[in-house]
Amino acid sequence: MKIAMIVAMDEDGYIGKGGGLPWRIPTDMARFRDLTIGDGFNSVVMGRKTWDSLPDSYRPLPERVNIVMSRDTSWAGEGAEAALYIGRAIELAFAEGSEALWVIGGAEIYSMFMDRVDEIHVTTVHTSGSGEVSFPDWERDEWEANIVPQEFGPNDEFTTTYTVWKRV
Repeated sequence: MKIAMIVAMDEDGYIGKGGGLPWRIPTDMARFRDLTIGDGFNSVVMGRKTWDSLPDSYRPLPERVNIVMSRDTSWAGEGAEAALYIGRAIELAFAEGSEALWVIGGAEIYSMFMDRVDEIHVTTVHTSGSGEVSFPDWERDEWEANIVPQEFGPNDEFTTTYTVWKRV
């Protein structure tokens, strides 16, 4: 099973603001959906705050096993599996027959999974200072970057660059 991260960040590394995303970029949201659903059966893992930030109409994220990391052993969310630790999240995805486990945030969850992922899919939003929560520091020299041609939709507020980083 592949384990990958997917994140959108500004040029300063900010990923969140006010309990949500700092921008609305329809082409990036469509890519997020397509990648995390994939060709087969995939899982997504997120923190409880990320779960709470999802609009009700998208919770749980459809067509994916939703795994929520929480320190609260009594936490439960309709349509989600709860995991107290990383190994349990991986075990849940594997037991469901997932082809990929996508780590979708927030910052603490990204940090916890950093040494376990094979790929990091980064959308760089070409703006700065747009958040209050940052993506964790990572050793980019341990990764090889593949920049994918930029997509910009008519409803996109910002230009972006999409890069897939693979562990060397």
